[in-house]
Amino acid sequence: MRDNRFSRRYFFYGSLLAGAVPAGGFGSQPSLKALGYKSVNDKLGIACIGLGMRGPQILPGAAASENIVALCDVDETRGAPTVALHPKASRYQDWRKMLDAENKSLDGVMIAVPDHWHTHMA
Repeated sequence: MRDNRFSRRYFFYGSLLAGAVPAGGFGSQPSLKALGYKSVNDKLGIACIGLGMRGPQILPGAAASENIVALCDVDETRGAPTVALHPKASRYQDWRKMLDAENKSLDGVMIAVPDHWHTHMA
């Protein structure tokens, strides 16, 4: 009977070639970046909808490690203290306009509004 198993030498050469291909070919970091994928080490672009009650409580957790890109609240006076903490973030009053304008720079959205609005914004 013929033995169809791989030899150790064949397995070693195959794994060596498989490890060498991603160094400069498909699957390597430069090729994935060219396709538009972000590195896992890059910071995320986060937006927050609702800056009145819950928004200021949950936003510092994300702001510690990620970029706050956009802030949205219909009432500018209630959101003013949070907006002052993030001066580089774009400000919006309509969440639909924010999502349309910032869609390329957003990686996540924190929705801090009453429960009956979550579905619309999500």
